Order: sequence, then C-alpha cells, then structure tokens
Amino acid sequence: MARSERDNRQPESDLIEKLVHINRVAKVVKGGRRFGFAALVVVGDGKGQVGFGKGKAREVPEAIRKATEDAKKSMVRIPLREGRTLHHDIDGRHGAGKVVIRSAPVGTGIIAGGPMRAVFEALGVQDVVTKSLGSSNPYNMVRGTIDALKKQCSPRMIASKRSKKVSDIVSRRGGQDTVAQEVTE
Repeated sequence: MARSERDNRQPESDLIEKLVHINRVAKVVKGGRRFGFAALVVVGDGKGQVGFGKGKAREVPEAIRKATEDAKKSMVRIPLREGRTLHHDIDGRHGAGKVVIRSAPVGTGIIAGGPMRAVFEALGVQDVVTKSLGSSNPYNMVRGTIDALKKQCSPRMIASKRSKKVSDIVSRRGGQDTVAQEVTE
C-alpha cells in the first residue's frame, strides 16, 4: 500500500462493531470432518450509518475479520429524528423474516431482540420498539431490519421530493390530528 493511500484513509477506530452470530459448519471428508466458521457482523458509527457483512473461513478470527470488512463496504446512511429515534414506523422483510419497527418517546430504550438490537446499537438509535415476526434466522432478521431502515424518510427528503417547505410537511403531521378531533366532536 502506498504511503499516500494510508494517509488518506479515515480512522476506522470510531466504528462500533457487533458480532451477531457465528455458525460452525462441518465438511465430511475421507479423514474425518473439516470445520469452518461463518460470521455475521454489524458495523455502525453510532451517528446514523450502519452496515452488515458475512465472512467465512477455517478460523473464527479470520471469519470475523472478513465479515467486518464486508460490513464496512455495505454501510448505508439512515436519517434519524433528533439523533435518537426514527422519523416514522416501518415494516421490513427478507425471505420469511418480517420486522416491525416503531419510533418511541424519550427514555424508552432499545426494545428489540438480539440481531435487531445489534443493528440499532451500531446505528446509534436510543429509543425504538421492534418486533420480529416469522423467521428467527439472524441473517434474515438483520437483512429485514436494514431493508426497513432503507425505507426511512426524513421530512426534509419528503419536502424536496414534493417541492415544498419542511414546515409544510411537519405542520400537516399535527394538522391531521386536529381535523380528526373536529370530525369526532
């Protein structure tokens, strides 16, 4: 590696790495069994970026290293509300796994199962409520969670798509509730 390439790289020590799952697989050969390991890792910066990766090798540390490199390549940015929760409720799915993710008020914490919890901790979300339906396979749960998070839109993104101001979009959020109250009265 050239010296200039080393200097231009960002320091990666600020990334949060979470080992989600290690799977031991055996290959039966003439002399017995050969063991290999598959690792699933989630990487995030704690400020709205997250990615996941898989790695396979004969040794556990090597599988984790490969998975971490893969996760760093697949990082995506997710818009967060106030840097602590999501803007709106979303559903995601992958294969037979379905996840339901809901934003939560301050102080709720991360209410999520193992693989989904790792994604939200690496992402930097502090308040969220989730439910996993269908498959409990960690790979499908992580992929379903990332799928749901990719659908997350901030008011700024919606305003730019509609050529409106952010205040118009956010004010309607409260405006619909007042209209519904007037109808019921």
